[in-house]
Amino acid sequence: MLTALLFDLDGTLTDTDTLHLQAFRQLLREHDGRELTQAQFDAQVSGRANGELFAELFPKASTVQRLALADRKEALFRELAPALEPMPGLLRLLEHAQAQGIGMCVVTNAPRLNAEHMLSAMGLGARFEHVLVAEELARPKPDPLPYLTGLQRLGAEAGQALAFEDSLPGVKAASGAGIFTVGIATTQTPERLLAAGAQLVVADFADSRLWEVVERMQG
Repeated sequence: MLTALLFDLDGTLTDTDTLHLQAFRQLLREHDGRELTQAQFDAQVSGRANGELFAELFPKASTVQRLALADRKEALFRELAPALEPMPGLLRLLEHAQAQGIGMCVVTNAPRLNAEHMLSAMGLGARFEHVLVAEELARPKPDPLPYLTGLQRLGAEAGQALAFEDSLPGVKAASGAGIFTVGIATTQTPERLLAAGAQLVVADFADSRLWEVVERMQG
């Protein structure tokens, strides 16, 4: 029985990594003239929560300085993303879930301001019962806690849920929570997503293999 769908946001509901890369590049150039390659972004930045990430990127900065740098980067991102396109097939899946009474929530490492901005920019602000953000939980992805919290909020069991993720920390978190995890191959290769714990990898939500899983779980 399928009772819950849990979605990452960046790179999953909408393809935003190029915009995040641009924002990080501008921030690093402003701060100390550093450059950030696509490979470095994919391996070290994509999908991670800001707390740990900014401590790593700016080891000599104080906590207050790191918070200010993170706020600046996210403001740059929001300036670059006034409107966003949902991933192909997403609206069909959301409408199907709503018609079937399947609970839906967002589980993201993004700050709440970003999450609300992105959902609004896609016209999806009212679609989800809950929007869980890492900064309001004890531990971010790759810890399973955000997904376990999502299941709890939706009153669902892991075996009755599907999770959708594009990043390696996200896949590890969702699969670690015992949820059948679908990797969306926007930012990582299928091989890396499968190695992290994804049980199916698709290009987007229109893939017929995803719909086969949905129909099978609905019985």
